[in-house]
Amino acid sequence: MNDQLFGDDSPVYVISVAAELSGLHPQTLRQYDRLGLVSPGRTAGRGRRYSMRDIQMLREVQRLSQEEGINLAGIKRILELQREVAELHEHLFHLRNELDAARNAVARRTAGRPAGGELLPVRRTRVTIFETGTRPPEQ
Repeated sequence: MNDQLFGDDSPVYVISVAAELSGLHPQTLRQYDRLGLVSPGRTAGRGRRYSMRDIQMLREVQRLSQEEGINLAGIKRILELQREVAELHEHLFHLRNELDAARNAVARRTAGRPAGGELLPVRRTRVTIFETGTRPPEQ
């Protein structure tokens, strides 16, 4: 299939093709799927369909296992942490955009006003902390 027609996330490769492209045995792909290391798409008949991203992930799992000597549980944790870091980077990107937009809105709102001299009301807040547990006996 032409990679230009399908994106990296398009589940188009049957297990035999994915095994050949990744250099792994089809049974290894099934094991990785059962362990949740690589989760291919499914057809209506429950057949596995792998994307190019899945195949790249299979290669990475194999590399970590063979070259780095990491067991499959460790690889699963590494992949989970990599996904979490990617999600946090995306979240941070959006937060930075929101912050920039807020700063620009404030700058537009205060444009043309003289700097300083403006008093803003400040609201005081009181915090009370209640103990909910019992104290240990004093010695």
